[in-house]
Amino acid sequence: MTKRKQPIRTSIPTYELYGEDDPAGSRFWVHCETIPARSALHHWEIGLHRHERYFQILLVTGGSGDAVFEGEIARFEPVSIVTVPPAIGHGFRFSPEIDGYVFTFLASRLPVRPGEPSALGQFLSTPSVTRLAPQDPEGQLILSHLLRVASEWQGRLTGRTVLMETGLAAALALAARLAAQGETEKEATDENDRRLEAFSSLLHREVRNHRPASFYAHALGITPTHLNRVLKAKTGLGTQELVARRLIEEAQRELLFTPGSIKEVSFRLGFSDPAYFSRFFSRQTAMTPASWRAQEQIRLGSRAEDAETVKAG
Repeated sequence: MTKRKQPIRTSIPTYELYGEDDPAGSRFWVHCETIPARSALHHWEIGLHRHERYFQILLVTGGSGDAVFEGEIARFEPVSIVTVPPAIGHGFRFSPEIDGYVFTFLASRLPVRPGEPSALGQFLSTPSVTRLAPQDPEGQLILSHLLRVASEWQGRLTGRTVLMETGLAAALALAARLAAQGETEKEATDENDRRLEAFSSLLHREVRNHRPASFYAHALGITPTHLNRVLKAKTGLGTQELVARRLIEEAQRELLFTPGSIKEVSFRLGFSDPAYFSRFFSRQTAMTPASWRAQEQIRLGSRAEDAETVKAG
């Protein structure tokens, strides 16, 4: 990937989708369109901008261009993917024969958070261009996953949400693996880094089961004290703090993207007492679950009538 310095602009606009100035009209968790669909309207150049809550993947299957990441420029050619984390200033210059897809989706639907202490978390935190070589099985699998996501988006058939979310997650996990394989000049991952990645994966599977710190420590073959020390050294947070933060993220996702009551959400998250769930949520966020849900629905524009009710009040 060729990089060269580019002057940084002082003011970078924020969009849900480039060129659309009405964030309250955003009602999607994922959006898919061809690259030419929008870039052709702007003479094949997308100006520097950012997305506050959305992660983006560009699948480039034809043509070429430059990705502008604030102070750097990265060249891409087919077949490649360009990954852009939330809040990162970016823009594109495309050749007129550009082809492929743009996937824009809520960062809350990522398999792990950008910056989380794992290979995938680190990959998701940095904008990058990843080449998908035709002779590389992993690269071809990434291509297959993303083409299937595009097909599901266009087809609008039953079960497409699960298939799209799974396809995006699989493509990103494989891309992170390719990126790690390409960094041969870096030192091998130390034992504590491997423990962090294993802990993150285990937490993703078990967080709704409310496991104690000793469960994670035993699974990693170390004492709870040792695990807590490792996590604090690498992330600044202890085991229980990381577990609580991940549980809150699961709760926020359930509250925002499922229609169930607060009681139903609490049961799905493994809480036997909805009142305790509400107290736990309030301690972590300084808001009740109901208040947080209402605020976020308004912010994402997913409940226009609720927004009008709040404004009227």
